[in-house]
Amino acid sequence: MSATRTGEKDYVLGTHDEEIERLGLQHRVWRPRASDAWRRAGFGVGQTLIDLGCGPGYAAIDLAEIAGPSGRVVGIDRSRRFLDVLEERVRQRGLTNLETLERDLDEGALPSLEAHGAWARWVFAFVRRPRDLVARVHTALRPGARFALHEYVHYETWRVAPRCPEHEAFVKLVIESWRESGGEPDVGIDLPRWLAATGFEIESLRTFADLVAADDYAWQWPQAFIGSGLRRLVMLGKLTREQARDMEQRIAAASAAPHTWFVLPAVLEIVARKI
Repeated sequence: MSATRTGEKDYVLGTHDEEIERLGLQHRVWRPRASDAWRRAGFGVGQTLIDLGCGPGYAAIDLAEIAGPSGRVVGIDRSRRFLDVLEERVRQRGLTNLETLERDLDEGALPSLEAHGAWARWVFAFVRRPRDLVARVHTALRPGARFALHEYVHYETWRVAPRCPEHEAFVKLVIESWRESGGEPDVGIDLPRWLAATGFEIESLRTFADLVAADDYAWQWPQAFIGSGLRRLVMLGKLTREQARDMEQRIAAASAAPHTWFVLPAVLEIVARKI
């Protein structure tokens, strides 16, 4: 549930205001887990930290607060629209330790930042050459630096309980279109092996596959994605508008039934150290 490819229009869910709001909700839901990963990765005051695929910068601003005025955060993304939003927020907050870099993560080298740490969330799942990106992150870090990541490890765990056939069909179409665009939703399966082969030591592996009810704040995260995802499937020709409308109504009806849960997509958390 994030973005990539050449041109703003090719970002998976766009870079418009509604998507920026959705990404903010997504970050608020996942902030406790991100903060815990950063703590265990040793991110701290005075460090240089990279936010890889920073988007509109919700995590980057949190990282800038952790690094403090004596530190430095570099937010890297290929979307000029997202970076404009982040730069405006940086100006409004008067932050002096956060800079942006416009860079396609599938193209060219990352700058040699000698960074103390790097963070990526749902980035490797969307690039065409994720293993190459692992190697480029390695060169941007100093020896002993930590790389913390959240990536999907089994996207199809996203279910409605009791079962909803329309939701299951929606998830299968999302995965199909994702792979057709050159990404791999279950990239977490391969990342530990690639990291180890590139010169990282895996320090921690954890998985999350939460069960949430409608009154749980986290429920809003998958719920917000359904509408955006259906619109994209219509745009790609995977569904007609009528099919998407029917699917959305049936999923909404199933979600509103008593004793209903979302099983969220399974996420792998990795903390690795550059040897």
